[in-house]
Amino acid sequence: MYTVQNLFDEHGQKLGLALVAGVRGMRKRLRAPEAHRPGLSLTGYLKNHTPKRILVFGRVEMNYLRDLEKKERVARLSDILLKSETPAVIVARRLRVPPELLDLCEERGIALFRTSMKTMNLLSHLTLLLNGEFAPEVTIHGTLVEVFGVGLLIQGDSSVGKSEAALGLIERGHRLITDDVVKVKKRENGQLEGYGPEITKHHMEIRGIGIINVAHLYGAVCIRNNKTLDVVVQLENWDEGHFYDRVGTDDKFCEILGTDIPHLILPVKPGRDVVLLLETIALNHRLKDMGYNSAKEFRKKLLEMTSR
Repeated sequence: MYTVQNLFDEHGQKLGLALVAGVRGMRKRLRAPEAHRPGLSLTGYLKNHTPKRILVFGRVEMNYLRDLEKKERVARLSDILLKSETPAVIVARRLRVPPELLDLCEERGIALFRTSMKTMNLLSHLTLLLNGEFAPEVTIHGTLVEVFGVGLLIQGDSSVGKSEAALGLIERGHRLITDDVVKVKKRENGQLEGYGPEITKHHMEIRGIGIINVAHLYGAVCIRNNKTLDVVVQLENWDEGHFYDRVGTDDKFCEILGTDIPHLILPVKPGRDVVLLLETIALNHRLKDMGYNSAKEFRKKLLEMTSR
């Protein structure tokens, strides 16, 4: 449940919010990732008014309210500030808040904030932040690292060597996003963004050693807070009876939050340099993004040779 208090704690400083009334409303749940200016609703036209959105008052709204008689001003504000549904009110540009608005927010338990931000800037920032908080999310077991700019999610059974492989990549200058628990959010552009819980940020668990802080051991250059998820690599113990793809012409995908992500199975056995293979996967993915597929080019040349 995402509340007004959560919004204030996480983004209040960025938005320059200062609470001026309605402290009881801080517990209210935000039910929609939207904010809007009351506009026509202040004139009494409430047909399309949606009370579940955060209300933003700018200079136009304040000038309109000042031109109304006090009784009319109270009536119009009372119509749009619904006690049970209106989550919060924000007054932009550090404008003076009418006493009637202060009294209604205090009486009905609606959090009232002021900010120095311009109205349209506030709406843009607030919409982006709310969309991010309300984005679809899933928690996945694995280790997420950035290798040559590619977000690799390393998965596999317990003790197969996920964290050890990630540690080897970090030692070569690549970056850790999160180990063991990966939270994935789907952004508006359809991309998946991975990040870790706050409590495990920058930490890894290495069997036989315990918990280590990567930022302290290798420096801040070897960590990152979030990264687009580009490729999923499944580590598994080598099985002699299993057929592993040796050409790679058929791309395989796995679905996460309705988005298809390239998926590869990487068999592990003594003598295989898993770290080098993961680097190769990342580089090969970058080539594919630039339109060059090594396996398909090889097959094309092979078909040309055999057709002569």
